[in-house]
Amino acid sequence: QVQLVESGGGLVQAGESLRLSCVASPRSASINTMTWHRHAPGKGREYVAAITTDALTNIDDSVKGRFTISRGDAKNTMYLRIDSLKPEDSAVYYCGALHNDRWFWGQGTQVIVSS
Repeated sequence: QVQLVESGGGLVQAGESLRLSCVASPRSASINTMTWHRHAPGKGREYVAAITTDALTNIDDSVKGRFTISRGDAKNTMYLRIDSLKPEDSAVYYCGALHNDRWFWGQGTQVIVSS
């Protein structure tokens, strides 16, 4: 079993930046790919970005250029930096981790962007 905890969300103004964090535990767990998804009110859950243990990244075209995904030195941590925030970025952001061929998800961290 892997537990994931996201943090870093909050209420921000449009144009500002934010960095979301995700920590997987136990630290000894072998985590493969990690990913960020988001769920905005009235919309389905959507993929945002992913990163492998080798730091290969993929960013969805809809947010490319503003979103940066990275992994910490401790492979159980992951970050999502969001620049030039827009009101449409308002959503609950979820962290996912692939462990033993199974996906685990956190409870999410909410981002609200005011115009």
